[in-house]
Amino acid sequence: MQIKQVVMVGKRLVELQTAALDETLGADEFLVRTERSFISAGTELAIYTAKEESALQKGSWCAYPWRAGYANVGVVEAVGASVTRVVRGQRVFSLGAHVSHFKCGPESLVVAVPEGMEPGVAAASRLAGVATAAMVMADRSQYQPVVLVFGLGMVGNLAAQAFRTLGAKVVGIDPLAARRQLALRCGLTRTLAGGETAGIKAELKRLTGVEQADICIDASGITPVVLQALSLTADLGQLILLGSPRSPLEGNITAAFNEIHCRNIAVRGALEWCLPAYPVHSIWGGKTPPLLSLWEKQRIIFDWIAEGRLIIEPLLSHRLAPDRVKDAYEGLLTAPEAFTGVVLDWS
Repeated sequence: MQIKQVVMVGKRLVELQTAALDETLGADEFLVRTERSFISAGTELAIYTAKEESALQKGSWCAYPWRAGYANVGVVEAVGASVTRVVRGQRVFSLGAHVSHFKCGPESLVVAVPEGMEPGVAAASRLAGVATAAMVMADRSQYQPVVLVFGLGMVGNLAAQAFRTLGAKVVGIDPLAARRQLALRCGLTRTLAGGETAGIKAELKRLTGVEQADICIDASGITPVVLQALSLTADLGQLILLGSPRSPLEGNITAAFNEIHCRNIAVRGALEWCLPAYPVHSIWGGKTPPLLSLWEKQRIIFDWIAEGRLIIEPLLSHRLAPDRVKDAYEGLLTAPEAFTGVVLDWS
């Protein structure tokens, strides 16, 4: 069969290409017809602009030409003889690319979409999966911690919402007024524009009663912001790196390491891909490891959306046909206040 797929062919060059897909299914494979896919502005823009240098390295995971996307909701159209986890006609969430049809195998992460959930919202919830990795990696033993989130793009917004749902006192920081206003629409009532560290400390004390946060989360991927977040992390606190740092920064890092050492700060990475796809039982008495799997986490996300505790719809600014993917990437790149989230509609 002939399919359509989004392919990045070079720096700021993207095409909707036609390709052939063999419809023959193995016993443990099934075929999905995409309804909606969602653009991950952080990762995909980094590759689109070659800010992610691996895009220019032959043989790397995202080398051009790269079949883009990893947030997909579609309908199962056919199943192999041994498939039992999905049925024909079922709507499923997966890590599928921006492509009209694709096959899933036994290792593919697939989660049933709850009845009645709008497919675009379900696809966009993939970014909540990225965001809630910070929730999984954080030590949340402290009662009602103060959490400071740097960067209120979609990932930072959803991370802030997740910690709010868990009972934390959350403050979000972003220099863009539009993002702070959008955060308010999502129920995040404490936001700051940023600026000098002393000013943030004063505002943080006004909002929460303390000058430094128990947990600081960087969702920007900007190294100077990470260093500021470190200075705003309380003694014995946690600094969580949710954004992927990509731009180089030269300087002496001894002061940062000294601060981490002297104030007993735990620095944790929160890259989602380090989590298991499905629940794994350890060899130690069959006990489940403390880290949630991607599958379990996505089910929690769907529950929170259904219960109104995780708000995604206001973050979706555009719903575009796949042949307008170039407009989508350029909008996300050059007009982030207007392009807050883009769903590709394959219907």
